[in-house]
Amino acid sequence: MQDKLQQLTEKLYNEGLAKGKEEAQAMLAKAQEEAGRILSSARQQSEDMLAKAQAECQELKAKAEGDIKTAARQAMSQVKQDIEKAVTMETVNKPVGEALSSKEFMQDLIKTVVSAFKPENEATSLDMILPESKKEELDGFLRASFGKTLGAGLNVSFSKDISNGFKISRKGSGYFIDLTEDSFNGIIAEYLRPKTRKLIFGE
Repeated sequence: MQDKLQQLTEKLYNEGLAKGKEEAQAMLAKAQEEAGRILSSARQQSEDMLAKAQAECQELKAKAEGDIKTAARQAMSQVKQDIEKAVTMETVNKPVGEALSSKEFMQDLIKTVVSAFKPENEATSLDMILPESKKEELDGFLRASFGKTLGAGLNVSFSKDISNGFKISRKGSGYFIDLTEDSFNGIIAEYLRPKTRKLIFGE
């Protein structure tokens, strides 16, 4: 009887042990499977993050290169414009300044412009602004040339803001035609600039 009880106990023990081992192995297999899934998912996420980071890096690099190229083109264009302007103004300023500093040229220019504004037999009042520095030089000429209309048909004033040339307008029109040195320089330079660009840069 004692032997049977011991046999039964051993059998139950062995069966319970076997069942426990099976359950433990099943749990271990499940845990290993879950760990594999977690590891695989982590690897995939890591690869995705790396691919995204590389794509963003390439995009930033391409944008930076594009910005640098654009900035370089703009800088080169600005340098060309500065050179073009410097050469043009150097070419224009001196001869224009010399011409407008010439007493004879100024007198001829004033006569030509006034006659263009005031055709014969037409009553037109004009306002003219001349350089303050030329007042003494031009006073006699103005009286000799426009004595009858000076002060009435031709109102002359002098300004320190004008170095060479003059401004003229129909009285009461509210605007002046600018024939000062700066204006002449700008007009002639604008005309010469394309030729200067072609000469220097071949464009």
